[in-house]
Amino acid sequence: MAADGEVCLCGGRMALGVGAELHGDVMRIEVRTLIAAPVERVFAVASDIPRWPQSIGAITRVEMLTPGPVAAGTRFRETRTMFGRTESQEMAVAEMLPPSLFVLTAESHGTRYRAVHTFAAERDGTRLGLVFEGVPVTLRARLMAPVGWLMKGHLERQLAADLADLKRAVEG
Repeated sequence: MAADGEVCLCGGRMALGVGAELHGDVMRIEVRTLIAAPVERVFAVASDIPRWPQSIGAITRVEMLTPGPVAAGTRFRETRTMFGRTESQEMAVAEMLPPSLFVLTAESHGTRYRAVHTFAAERDGTRLGLVFEGVPVTLRARLMAPVGWLMKGHLERQLAADLADLKRAVEG
């Protein structure tokens, strides 16, 4: 089991820590951090999608595509810098269960993505976890999956950096 901020590669499923695994064609990356704040505060900052550019350094813009407060069904376009390039991705909030969970989904380049954000109260604050999964759904995406694995380490570091940015935003 990896401690916060460590990366480990495992053949089996991981319950906690930071790591990546492959089950069939599914890439799964898990990162977590402990934030010294109540779960309600951490959830409020992390799920405030329109303000992500002020909280998460790699995100340069968020365009809300549906009106109203962020909830299940909300769609938005996130623009971020990754792998030295700026790219926009349309995403949707699939589930929203304040203050314990929200799930984002997207589909790009023949791959379906799912990002599950969990929030658990602990003695010293809130444990924020992020499980990111990518499932290739087209033949081209399945053929390109090995290239994705070459970039997996960078993606793990980027997701961990996103959580570190959220930690700074909450803890001030």
